[in-house]
Amino acid sequence: MLAFQLLRLQAVRVLLGDSSCRPASRGSLGPRSTQKGSGAGWEEEKHKDGVKWRQLEHRGPYFAPPYEPLPDGVHFFYDGKPMKLSMAAEEVATFYGKMLDHEYTTKEVFQNNFFSDWRKEMTVEERKVIKHLDKCDFTEIHRYFVDKATAQKALPREEKQKLKEEAEKLQQEFGYCILDGHREKIGNFKTEPPGLFRGRGDHPKMGMLKRRVMPEDVIINCSRDSKIPEPPGGHQWKEVRSDNTVTWLAAWTENIQNSIKYIMLNPSSKLKGEKDWQKYEIARRLKGVVNEIRSLYRADWKSQDMKKRQRAVALYFIDKLALRAGNEKEEGEAADTVGCCSLRVEHVQLHLEADGHQHVVELDFLGKDSIRYYNRVPVEKPVYKNLQLFMKNKDPGDDLFDRLTTTSLNRHLQDLMDGLTAKVFRTYNASVTLQEQLQALTHAEDSVAAKILSYNRANRAVAILCNHQRTTPKTFEKSMQNLQTKIKAKKEQVAEAKVELKRAKSDHKTQGGNKSRSSLEKKRRLLEKLQEQLARLSTQATDKEENKQVALGTSKLNYLDPRISIAWCKRFGVPVEKIYNKTQREKFAWALDMAGEDFEF
Repeated sequence: MLAFQLLRLQAVRVLLGDSSCRPASRGSLGPRSTQKGSGAGWEEEKHKDGVKWRQLEHRGPYFAPPYEPLPDGVHFFYDGKPMKLSMAAEEVATFYGKMLDHEYTTKEVFQNNFFSDWRKEMTVEERKVIKHLDKCDFTEIHRYFVDKATAQKALPREEKQKLKEEAEKLQQEFGYCILDGHREKIGNFKTEPPGLFRGRGDHPKMGMLKRRVMPEDVIINCSRDSKIPEPPGGHQWKEVRSDNTVTWLAAWTENIQNSIKYIMLNPSSKLKGEKDWQKYEIARRLKGVVNEIRSLYRADWKSQDMKKRQRAVALYFIDKLALRAGNEKEEGEAADTVGCCSLRVEHVQLHLEADGHQHVVELDFLGKDSIRYYNRVPVEKPVYKNLQLFMKNKDPGDDLFDRLTTTSLNRHLQDLMDGLTAKVFRTYNASVTLQEQLQALTHAEDSVAAKILSYNRANRAVAILCNHQRTTPKTFEKSMQNLQTKIKAKKEQVAEAKVELKRAKSDHKTQGGNKSRSSLEKKRRLLEKLQEQLARLSTQATDKEENKQVALGTSKLNYLDPRISIAWCKRFGVPVEKIYNKTQREKFAWALDMAGEDFEF
């Protein structure tokens, strides 16, 4: 945590500076169609009146296969005695047995929720016997699934190839749709199998039974003139509709949180790419008005209207610290996580430092996914004074911004700029930070490995700003040791190569001739090659160490305009595949087409 906070202080330094430090916008509030890489072609192909498609045809979702009973010889034990369970109870027991070595099954909330839901699946006779979870023994069930997974990994190449072909056949059948005459890939064409809900962080519903999705739960969305997908035999769809203002193909409501799950197009699809492009274009438009918005909220710090004051301070935090706005949720429906608008008095402490000349705010709360957000940050005096006012005569559990909601904040932002929400600030500041960091860190004369390290450091600055933490992977120490072993071996090879080169120089000096010259050049090339390999390994170790507590993927895929990265690759001769893998390149195909090396966010 301490290391993460030290990195965060560096990451937010730019954002905490005076607003005048930001580069002025060179564009208007509209899309910059005259600038290279603006993507004007996307606008020309858009349907009007919110219509996303004219024709949509697909096969519907692929449902999880039915439960296969445990084989003979694999038993569930209760109070030390083997017990044959009914099919429904046995299936739920396997969900718990599979997770027996997982941390979740040690948590009391998980255990209680599981046992409560499991008993609902039991027969009356089973409920009379099975009354205490601590008397249940799932060991044989767990061992069976561990052995099954091991055997799966050890399958002969021919068997693995056969399974791969079957999966590809399924992909071809269910994984594509026809959209306006084009064959488009679907993202997640399979319904989620039944299991035990895990949730993120300390979710109060962890351990509850996720029920099997049935055709009767599913709403199908396709065009009226298309062939309606056939449900599995003996079943029917909940509903078939034709709504061309949305991009989902099928939808159902899951039973744990009553949230709607969708089957969507693959991120590489044209519609998804267009949505991505629009998101980043809105963030680019913010660049043209952000200084004006900052002036407005700074003026509102002194407003007579307390609602405006609270909104202005919250917007300052969202802008400068990249805080999430936070969404209202029902009591007990999720873990006690908060965002800016839902901060409580207990999450904030105020400090005067440097003999009273520096005003510091200490923020400590659980953010999204129950990841702790902790930050001590200097703020402007009016912000500090307003926070004192907001906290006055309140209990620790009271709302800090008691006259503000995420909805009212976003409504205000919409009035300031079309399409503007609190999340756009996060996208804007993340992208601007990446661009500025890349400009500061990258040197044209560096090797490709050094440039990639600079890129990852820039990406890391964004991830820290956005609080994208992760726990150090369990395999980190072992993989780091393996890497250090490789580095040590490579250093020994370099040392030997230096000795060999020195000897070759001596031989050439005394003997002369083409043979010794050829040997000398060969030894020199070998040393250079080994030194390059050592430099790559050392860079890799540095990158790995710096990245052990930071999750780079979220910001890279969701908050950073990919055109910044692609333009950087083209400008500095770094292969794009070093930054984005194949799946990511498919997702950002639109950006690969648009971004020239002179692109600027």
